Amino acid sequence: MVYANQIRSGSALRASARPASASELSEIPWLQGLTDEERQRALDAVVVNEVQVGEFICRIGRPATYWFGLLDGLLKMSNDDSQGAVITFTGVAPGGWFGEGTVLKREHYRYNIQALRKSRAAGLPVDTFHWLLDHSIGFNRFVMNQLNERLGQFIAAREIDRLNNPDLRVARNLAALFHPLLSPNVGGVLRITQQELAYLVGLSRQRVNEALTTLAAKGWIRVEYGGLRVLDLPALRSGEL
Repeated sequence: MVYANQIRSGSALRASARPASASELSEIPWLQGLTDEERQRALDAVVVNEVQVGEFICRIGRPATYWFGLLDGLLKMSNDDSQGAVITFTGVAPGGWFGEGTVLKREHYRYNIQALRKSRAAGLPVDTFHWLLDHSIGFNRFVMNQLNERLGQFIAAREIDRLNNPDLRVARNLAALFHPLLSPNVGGVLRITQQELAYLVGLSRQRVNEALTTLAAKGWIRVEYGGLRVLDLPALRSGEL
């Protein structure tokens, strides 16, 4: 998978960051749990960046300088492709915040985060992240819930890797993208193409199309123009075909 815009550097991305608008701030779920003082501290620090198709928000080996969230678009978390075939760990849908474990430990990234389409990402500086951890009970609760849900997500991802049924692989991956806590702004409809879903699942677009037809026939989803509507999320998570 080759993109024309991969070469823009991380420093260039940071240089083009701007303050978040009022409507963008309303899309950040953890702001709601802060006190007035804590919220103002966060509002002064949050920035937004436009990320082009194929650009990296996080790169393996680089230090974590921001805690990131996706306002609009679609991202994938994957390994280092220089070591062999790319393995996609998970997708990130609108409303999802990610990398809190790396930011907590002030480590270098052990994964790549790349845009599958033009996206808008918000960033909270590491120092502000740690200030909120030191002062905000509401923020601590949000981060704790994130870590707990993320652990469950990656356990489920290991189980998905062992599935021999491609239709179920697509179903389980779709369920992860509709996670109400990790992707709270998706709602009932996920804007995603079959090719984007194929990148996340690790199947061909044609095979993904067949799987979506099967899932729609089961009444679990409905394919709509430009996206997918979930009709039975519990079935996507644990149903059998």
